[in-house]
Amino acid sequence: MIKGLNHAGIVVKDLEDSINFYSNVIGLPVARKIERKGAPISAVVGYDDVHIKAALLDLGDGHFLELIQYFNPVASDRPTDERAVLGGSHLAFTVDNIEETLAYLDKNGAETLNDPVEVAAGRFVCYMRDPDNNWIELIEDSVTS
Repeated sequence: MIKGLNHAGIVVKDLEDSINFYSNVIGLPVARKIERKGAPISAVVGYDDVHIKAALLDLGDGHFLELIQYFNPVASDRPTDERAVLGGSHLAFTVDNIEETLAYLDKNGAETLNDPVEVAAGRFVCYMRDPDNNWIELIEDSVTS
């Protein structure tokens, strides 16, 4: 049965640009980079003649964020910006100060989708998009901090 979460993966347009954003801007250390080609990875992802490069960024506690760039086939743009769509996903990060974090990330390549909203007493939440339009949620919970 399931033993735990290993990693979450997102597809990116340019691996080095995304490593820069998630490592240098957000602060996640790069654990390792990998490149995969050929039959085994083709069988895993379901495309012929696959070629990908990826980076695993350390989230702590044995969990990773995998950034994946497809060279073959080349990734296409997301067909919709709607969040209420099957298959829509996001990364959620706990932050100390949501206003400061939002401004910092917005200045460094992310796009704010909504201002922070107090969803419960002392709990503020907002959404952003990374440079590849992957959704990011920021959560400040001053009650449990």
